[in-house]
Amino acid sequence: MRIARFSIDGNVAFGVVEDEGTGGTAGPVLDIIKGIPYADFERSGTKVPLSKVRLLPPVLPNKVVAFGRNYAEHAAELGNAVPDAPFAFFKPTTSVIGSGDAIEYPTFSAELHHEAELAVVIGRMCREVPRERVKDVIFGYTCANDVTARDVQKREKQWARAKGFDTSCPLGPWVETELDPSDVTIQATVNGEQRQLGRTSEMINSIEDLIVNISEAMTLLPGDVVLTGTPAGVGPLNVGDEVAVTIEGIGTLTNKVVKRG
Repeated sequence: MRIARFSIDGNVAFGVVEDEGTGGTAGPVLDIIKGIPYADFERSGTKVPLSKVRLLPPVLPNKVVAFGRNYAEHAAELGNAVPDAPFAFFKPTTSVIGSGDAIEYPTFSAELHHEAELAVVIGRMCREVPRERVKDVIFGYTCANDVTARDVQKREKQWARAKGFDTSCPLGPWVETELDPSDVTIQATVNGEQRQLGRTSEMINSIEDLIVNISEAMTLLPGDVVLTGTPAGVGPLNVGDEVAVTIEGIGTLTNKVVKRG
């Protein structure tokens, strides 16, 4: 099931994305749901064409926990060793934008990079999750772009500015709740040219490893997002570029880079 968060006529709602032609509408439609998607909900039966709404970030996370260097080839391309254990950092909620929103090129950087990633969306409050229960706390999956000011990352030991600036965490276009994430393709294109192509089976630490690791330290809340790392092929973004992250079984997250301000 694909669940989107969207706005229409000034109102914000969640809806189930239905395939083309459903309900007599030419194109995909959203069946607005009653309640919030993390708990039991009902479909309202009120349907709006996907083409008539503005997609928002599919969730509003309390926190975004990101894991770095979780693909060996990506670590190597930047001259980094693979860490001995999962390596986490944070992106603030103010970094989150949705599909179609603009990535603002930060004024303090001259080297902006894309990083296509699979994002895990948490569905229930949890802490110290045992490995065998990880699937029980996951709501679904979405596409992410861990946009990075690479020059800033290289010169500052702490990554807060390099990876946490406003608009640096595009998420979307929706959450897929029924994906098997163990071996799906992840790709990124810039202006239609393929830059990244990898598979989730290439992760060093599995999704179970990552959730166990971070939940040992902190409580995860419904809507929190865990970024699982990026495959090789990261590269530059310039003002005017359109970057798209596509994950098999989910969809495509598209954003354009604009000048800040």
